Amino acid sequence: MYHPELSEALQMVRQSARDFAKKYIAPHVMEWDEAQHFPVELFKTLGEYGFAGILVPEEYGGSGLGYAAYITIVEEIAKVCGSIGLSVAAHNSLCTNHILSFGNEEQKKKYLPLLASGEWVGAWGLTEPNTGSDAGRMQCTAEKDGDYYIINGAKNFITHGKSGKVAVVIVRTGEPLDSRGMSAFIIEQGTPGFRAGKKENKLGMRASETAELIFDNCRIHKSQLLGKEGEGFIQALKILDGGRISIASLAVGIAMGAYEASAQYANERHQFGQPISSFQAIQFKLADMRTKIEAADLLTRQAGYLKDQNLPCTTQSAMAKYYASEISVQVANEAVQIFGGYGYVKDYPVEKHYRDAKLCTIGEGTSEIQKLVISRRILK
Repeated sequence: MYHPELSEALQMVRQSARDFAKKYIAPHVMEWDEAQHFPVELFKTLGEYGFAGILVPEEYGGSGLGYAAYITIVEEIAKVCGSIGLSVAAHNSLCTNHILSFGNEEQKKKYLPLLASGEWVGAWGLTEPNTGSDAGRMQCTAEKDGDYYIINGAKNFITHGKSGKVAVVIVRTGEPLDSRGMSAFIIEQGTPGFRAGKKENKLGMRASETAELIFDNCRIHKSQLLGKEGEGFIQALKILDGGRISIASLAVGIAMGAYEASAQYANERHQFGQPISSFQAIQFKLADMRTKIEAADLLTRQAGYLKDQNLPCTTQSAMAKYYASEISVQVANEAVQIFGGYGYVKDYPVEKHYRDAKLCTIGEGTSEIQKLVISRRILK
């Protein structure tokens, strides 16, 4: 972002992410968006840059960086393409981070190097067709059968549902609405009885793959259980704290991209014999946009700081996610307005920022769910 106090190391991380986005993402943005192409091959390059295992310690092949760097990387990538920002966020903070946070030594040694190198893409499954916000009533179940669990049901809206080589899924092993009735499993692509279903045709984030996961008598050995049976939901809530920082970073990045394009355009576009940036109507729009982005970035970095210190961050990450996602939509909307007719066509970048921003208010807990989380905690 624009903070002079950011350390030199963080400036280097930012420059590296900026160079990556400019070289490997920028030339393909609209082509991938139009074709709904998920560039799975890009993950190996992400791995070479250290962006596929940002939070993973070096002993498991990761970069060993903290949330300050993670936020910076996601912002810079999302500034150029929200879809790739989303995929980087989901891979790092959901699948990879779940195995890092709750896996045993054997699981970490097996999966983290493959994920951190970008050799494998990771998926994470909580949402189901009938349980979005209401995760406690999930219907995807795992029944114990000796040393195995037999999983039946479906998950939907799963990032990398088709291309993910490994998925962490939370399924019901107990009664509905029992917070200790759910467990998390690591499931590899190609496991009998486990397949991808329909790929979604989306408004925005079109180059980030979203698909169903289907389980039909899928047998999973107990060694694939993450932590203990019954801990899945509690683990998922902790993972979502980090996930909300991811979505906040993504939202800030999209807003930054829309704002920077608008500021540049306002200086270049002439009407009534002068650049439109000389009109107060445009100046005030840009002032509002920039202020909201700064505030959202500071909230996000505050949540990231708490996460890095291993301090409770549920309230702060919910606030950051809620505020950043809402202002991202507002900023992208104003960007289209500043561009006028050109804002509505695909030759200019803000039309895509406008479409991409909306998901941030929905994914990993809607704005309404964030307000529930925040209000319950501040009223305790």
